[in-house]
Amino acid sequence: MDTHSNILKYKHLGIYTQNENVVYMREDCHVCISEGFEALTRIRISNANTSIVASLNVLNSDILLPNEIGLSDAAAKKLNVSPNDTLYVSHLEPIESLSHVRAKIYNKKLDYKAYNNIITDIVEGDYSNIHLSAFITACAGDRMDIDEISDLTKAMIASGKQLNWNKDFVVDKHCIGGLPGNRTTPLVVAIVAAYGLTMPKTSSRAITSPAGTADTMEVLTNVTLSSEEIKTVVEKEGGCFVWGGTAQLSPADDVLIKIEKALDIDSEGQLIASVLSKKAAAGSTHVVIDIPVGETAKVRSTEMAEKLKNHMETVGTAVGLNVKVVVTDGTQPVGRGIGPTLEAIDILKVLKNEEDAPKDLTERALLLATELLELSGKVEKGKGQETAHKILKSGKAYEKFVAICKAQGQFSKPVLAPYKIEIKAEKSGVLQRIDNRKIAKLAKLSGAPQSKSAGILLNVHLGEQIEENQLLYTIYAESKGELNYALEYENNHNDIITIN
Repeated sequence: MDTHSNILKYKHLGIYTQNENVVYMREDCHVCISEGFEALTRIRISNANTSIVASLNVLNSDILLPNEIGLSDAAAKKLNVSPNDTLYVSHLEPIESLSHVRAKIYNKKLDYKAYNNIITDIVEGDYSNIHLSAFITACAGDRMDIDEISDLTKAMIASGKQLNWNKDFVVDKHCIGGLPGNRTTPLVVAIVAAYGLTMPKTSSRAITSPAGTADTMEVLTNVTLSSEEIKTVVEKEGGCFVWGGTAQLSPADDVLIKIEKALDIDSEGQLIASVLSKKAAAGSTHVVIDIPVGETAKVRSTEMAEKLKNHMETVGTAVGLNVKVVVTDGTQPVGRGIGPTLEAIDILKVLKNEEDAPKDLTERALLLATELLELSGKVEKGKGQETAHKILKSGKAYEKFVAICKAQGQFSKPVLAPYKIEIKAEKSGVLQRIDNRKIAKLAKLSGAPQSKSAGILLNVHLGEQIEENQLLYTIYAESKGELNYALEYENNHNDIITIN
């Protein structure tokens, strides 16, 4: 490449594209013409220090001059460029690992080396969203065997930083998901850390739900900690509640999750690799996995749960983790709040032992804390529940929760959204069914999780006798427009809650 003819001046455009690297050039730019670049071509952009791969968007307006180049915010940040800096443009060398993706599309079995090559290129930023979508889709639908899932998990662990706590027992937990409001993690961390165990909890943001643990905890404290900051917090308080994205633990997972969210896909193999790679990278040794089972949960049958349980435990052993899987009831939402702020309110009510604290959320958190305490070997079998209950009721769990939040930078009080509307029962009867997926979608239409204070406050649970005009749930939104979107969906779906 003749770098002299391929030099362009950087202009800041302020275009946000999430994780996607995008480059902008004029169609009459001399580089576009001489190199034969077309729209959506993948090209390499370099400066004196580093280089990235980006998808080309071609402009025919005066936003850029012919000798200028623009970048998406994500691309500009990775290159660390300032306006008028010089950038060099070249063709992208072939991405060899894409041959493995193509093989997987045709249902060929891949080995560790192949998965490692794919994950390395993903972390390097060489894959476009189209390539990522192809990889995710090729692995979905039960197309990975147990060896492949283990190899993918190992490759994802190797792709980022790995924390080492120099301890024999470092505990963690994860819920497979599908249950709105099932925010047990912060409660479990508070209980087991108050007992004295080490629990460095890294969590994902929402993929297909109205809130992930990181989204909910961000209402109360800072969750974007570096791996060094995580170590400082955990060494001081014994636990943390942080987003795994900034800690660079299994960084490929954070890239894949964004695409899975857009596709609304959670493939079993990548789900296992996602969960266990994060646990291993965070330095965990003993992990409890919660698999809720229900008609409208993520896992819909006990047969599917048992298969997932076996795979989780087998892959856990392969990557050096002691994994215990607990299959739980997934027929309805947990707690009352669905959405970051509403779920944060539930958490605080449980920790403070308030009279109106949701009993189901309390019981689930105690169950999982019990399993972790006993799995660690520090608490005798059969004594875990009594120990966990005592820690919660004494207020020690709340004290530890506040201490961890403050160690992470702050402890804030949750504030609800300003707009709301109450949904009431149109008839009397027994509450027979709550559709987890539809009530989650309703919460997302109200603005959650992007709007932290939006979501659903649920007033009823399965099996209750409902009277006509009784309050079923309240929809909260940060704007009238989002409230109207949610209300329109609610009006068109009278099967969100079934009363007979």
